[in-house]
Amino acid sequence: MFKQILAITLMNVRSIPERWGPSLVIIIGLAGVVAVFTALLAMANGFSSTLQSAGRDDNAIVLRGQSGAELNSGFGGDSVQLIKLGPGIRKGPDGQPLAAGEIMVITELARRDDPTAVANVTLRGVEPASFAIRPQLRMVAGREFEPGKREVIVGAGIVGQFANTDLGDTLRMRGSDWTIVGHFAAGDANDSEVWVDLGTAQSAFNRGNSVSAVRVGLESPAAIETLRAALAADPRLAVDVTEEKAYYSAQTRGVRQTIEALAFVVTFIMGLGAIFAALNTMYAAVSARTREIATLRAIGFGGLPVLASVMVEAVLLSLVGGLVGAVAAYLLFNGLSVSTLSQASFTQVVFEFAVTPRLVLTGLVIAMLIGFVGGLLPAIRAARMQVTTALRTA
Repeated sequence: MFKQILAITLMNVRSIPERWGPSLVIIIGLAGVVAVFTALLAMANGFSSTLQSAGRDDNAIVLRGQSGAELNSGFGGDSVQLIKLGPGIRKGPDGQPLAAGEIMVITELARRDDPTAVANVTLRGVEPASFAIRPQLRMVAGREFEPGKREVIVGAGIVGQFANTDLGDTLRMRGSDWTIVGHFAAGDANDSEVWVDLGTAQSAFNRGNSVSAVRVGLESPAAIETLRAALAADPRLAVDVTEEKAYYSAQTRGVRQTIEALAFVVTFIMGLGAIFAALNTMYAAVSARTREIATLRAIGFGGLPVLASVMVEAVLLSLVGGLVGAVAAYLLFNGLSVSTLSQASFTQVVFEFAVTPRLVLTGLVIAMLIGFVGGLLPAIRAARMQVTTALRTA
């Protein structure tokens, strides 16, 4: 039986060049399905990984109770000092708690590709400890801002996407001018932010001594429970303590789910078209090989080997189409830098598409499933073909 399947399959594969036109219908159709599916999920992967990589297991973010996000949070300076003295916070090189009050402000910048278009970006007021809490962040050009001066440093993603962000340029934000003195890179969502001195930002934006959140470095990931319990027991505070990585994961969930749903809907619709294309192509292939099938059946080949050979051909063509689509998606989209709105802050987050091996494998599996479904009915027809009927037709 296996030898019969192998023999018929090899014969079918060798005859594909003679039916190159119809075969291309399957290949091109599946290439489109896999390319679109891979590109959409690569966008979701890139966005999610960019935000989640900004979080660390040994960091926590403290927000006003029930606020859910930095943009919605805010509390005064007394609360900040109480939080910084909480248990479970590790000490910095100076012996002080490694904790920083930060504010988030939405500002607008002109896009580099279209200076007439503006987009929201995150301006973050930070303290010196903010740098120590994020060891992945490094200066790549210029220097850090000086406290008390209207100086800013901008992330690598901002530099690539927005105009007037070179060293020495002046940014006009909320009615005041700020000089760019440095560029930094962190490889995560921080690259989509503009950083300034916390005290200067509080003064410039009329925030008094309030902050949006307090970021803390923990003695260990487990120390978050100690800090959470202590702050919850303090009647002067009404705050939520969240692991930094969990916080960013929650911020990406809505966007990722939306993109994934879109990807599967589009793939389903395109997949239906690809299935019908495969049906037509394989029916035509079976009809064109009526004489061959009749001859094989007459010399003793069974219906199952014929069915299996047609199925293998359909799946093989689909696999080729899937590979073409995956390669096209990788070449066109992997590493492509774009920006989109963050669900939590409604500001632009710069990220790169990420075409991962797992994503490519999923696309190939979908392609082969479509080929299997599209080839099933023509294969059954070929297997049930009567020898006398086939010879008469031939």
